[in-house]
Amino acid sequence: MIETLAISNYRSILDMVVPLGRLNVITGPNGSGKSNLYRALRLLAETAHDGVVPALAREGGLHSTFWAGPEDLSRRMFDGEVEVQGSPRSKPKKMKMGFGGEQFSYSISLGLPEPSFSAFTLDPEIKHEAIWAGSQLRPSTLLVERNHSVVRARAERDWIIAAKDINTFDSVFNQIADAQSTPEIYWLRERMREWRFYDHFRTDRDAPARQPQIGTRTPVLRHDGADVAAAIQTIIEIGNPELLNTMIAEAFAGAKVSVEVGAGGRFALQFSQKGLLRPLSAAELSDGTLRFLLLTAALLTPRPPSMMVLNEPETSLHPDVIPALGKLIIEAAAGSQVWVVTHSAKLIAALKKSKACSLIELEKKLGSTQVCGQRPLERPPWRWPDK
Repeated sequence: MIETLAISNYRSILDMVVPLGRLNVITGPNGSGKSNLYRALRLLAETAHDGVVPALAREGGLHSTFWAGPEDLSRRMFDGEVEVQGSPRSKPKKMKMGFGGEQFSYSISLGLPEPSFSAFTLDPEIKHEAIWAGSQLRPSTLLVERNHSVVRARAERDWIIAAKDINTFDSVFNQIADAQSTPEIYWLRERMREWRFYDHFRTDRDAPARQPQIGTRTPVLRHDGADVAAAIQTIIEIGNPELLNTMIAEAFAGAKVSVEVGAGGRFALQFSQKGLLRPLSAAELSDGTLRFLLLTAALLTPRPPSMMVLNEPETSLHPDVIPALGKLIIEAAAGSQVWVVTHSAKLIAALKKSKACSLIELEKKLGSTQVCGQRPLERPPWRWPDK
């Protein structure tokens, strides 16, 4: 489980260290930085998928995503004693992301390349990466360190050079991860590749989830929900069908979901409600009902990931089904670390019934995203390894 998330110089996040629990609920007013925290976590996950530099490019590049304020915000600026003013930078321009975990921790630092004859002058480079044992960085816990294109790894009491000339636009996860020679890199990469993000379920008239699809065993719902019928049938056969039936019946007054297998092995959802003489197809369902079924298929996965992240899952849902959604999320948190980014006070109230719930409320001061009420001594200990 991740115990700490640290972000520096990403969009509105100048310097943030967030303590995490089993079930994390991120909330705050519009513009407080919830989406930026979510996007930072997603960007961090891209390091294990060979996609952190392309992902930054899709966001407009390092110049666009880098903190737009002064290099430092002093306490006197926050208190209004002095004006917010910029000054020449005293440190290299770097965006940093990292997390502290129970078993291993990781950090990455990205910056612009040195002047060269290459046309890719705005293509960010990975300046530094590090992996250490446990959540606290100390000289004795550091296991892997990458400086520019050179990677060294600990071998018992000595250090060896694991690579001398790796690509500066690729993470170590995609260049030297080997179960034998660098097991820490390999293990951590596989755990990060399990992370699942659900935030763009389509429910429009032409959404893939509304169309019959050829069914294959689906323990993990796709990010767009196209295979929802196969995912629900997989839950029925090898998952927890009793909980599935209970949650659907609670959310929709005795309703039931099933899957019809048609010609050519195409799976189609069937939604039965009291008072109707026939079940409704996915094409007939309201956006809210279909979205709830998609979330149910994601949360009741028979193959729980190490982390699952839901971005505003309450969107288009009627308030009456929010308590059932809260129960589904709490159930999922028993097998995975869960993040929920939400505006819904009703969903927050439902999730706070769990002892595992950690509420993280954000606010913005002088353009910088802050954790509400976090005093300096309450901030989790964190040290960037490339200082």
